[in-house]
Amino acid sequence: MRAVMSGPLPEVALRLSRCLSRLSPHQALVIFTLECAGRPRKVAGDPDIVGRVTIEELEEIKNSIVIGGVREATARFGGDTRRILAVRDQVDMLLVLVPKSPQSDRSPHDEIAATFGIVAESIRQQVVQASPDYLAESRAASSERARTIAELTELHEATLSSILGTLRSNDLDDRRSRIIASETAVAALLALQSVGPTNQALSEEAVTTAFARLKGELRPLLRHRDVEVDYVEPPADGRPLPGEIAHAARAMVRSVVLAFGAQPVLTRLRIAWHCDGENVLIEVRDAGPGTIDRNAITRQLSGRLHTLGGRVDIESIVSWGSRVFLSIPLDPPAARPDEHLLSALNPREREVLAHLAGGKRNRAIADDLGISESTVKFHVASLLKKLDVTNRSEAGAIGVRAGIAHYNTNFASVRSQR
Repeated sequence: MRAVMSGPLPEVALRLSRCLSRLSPHQALVIFTLECAGRPRKVAGDPDIVGRVTIEELEEIKNSIVIGGVREATARFGGDTRRILAVRDQVDMLLVLVPKSPQSDRSPHDEIAATFGIVAESIRQQVVQASPDYLAESRAASSERARTIAELTELHEATLSSILGTLRSNDLDDRRSRIIASETAVAALLALQSVGPTNQALSEEAVTTAFARLKGELRPLLRHRDVEVDYVEPPADGRPLPGEIAHAARAMVRSVVLAFGAQPVLTRLRIAWHCDGENVLIEVRDAGPGTIDRNAITRQLSGRLHTLGGRVDIESIVSWGSRVFLSIPLDPPAARPDEHLLSALNPREREVLAHLAGGKRNRAIADDLGISESTVKFHVASLLKKLDVTNRSEAGAIGVRAGIAHYNTNFASVRSQR
């Protein structure tokens, strides 16, 4: 379980698949969680199955199981009817296995469900904490996803519109075939146009929903403190927040509230959110002694803020109180050259690439990251393949153009200070 939970989040399905193979040999495994804005599906196994699994299939399976339930059934999965074993955990994540053979009466459902429960809670905690690594990976995945959807939508809209124009032509004699083909094309066009909203709903939170969740997350932190909290709700018509922004905003507010709570006296807090259409604006203010540790707060927030391109302003006046103001852009910065290539790299590979961009050799990279030189060589070979380059110099150049060297240098500095 340590091995399953400790690696990069995008590869958790691969590690869980290896762990569960002794309990239930399977062809494919899919974890489905709406917590992860960028990658709601985490997959392992036969690419002909997992590569064809749709959100709609997973939603249908999930809705057929009660929370905390386990179900063996025949269901539509990966474009075909298959025998599956599905677990819906208490945190509302879904695990689907495609067994290699029919499950016996002694199939260890309870152990599979318990194992997945630990992994699901680990995933949830990583998302809630919204670390810089998670945010960078999630934002890259979300951007790549949005780009792909836009390109596919434009391509197929043009194709289907052309088909409709041809079929509606008076030069065609077979009226019945034109009607059937037109209806089919219209249905396909409508289905394609729904892809955008469906995926958007999976990767965004209404600003009021995000704020309501924040209040729920702060309640346990303030339960044993005699603190009056004044919540200033964001406007209901504010722009929805990308999933990674909502998670990061809540995580940063929790950190600020904990810092305010470290003061000897705290009687009142004011927490306000606003969305100006381009940024989510957050203010946390108190009327306390004005003794918050400004440097500590800056260190805690800087990794996430740098990843998201945000900023923080902190004011503290002795005997008057303190104020922390956060501004986080809702849209990612303009893409740098080759930035799309980085979405394929896991967090460790991005760290190694940052060092390559700085011209470091394998031994120096190993010393900085606390890993063996052979492990560095493995990561270098992997990222060369993913970036489709032949040597470390070309890879380093991509890192420089994409700005990854600057990001990781700052992040490493923050991490060492922690």
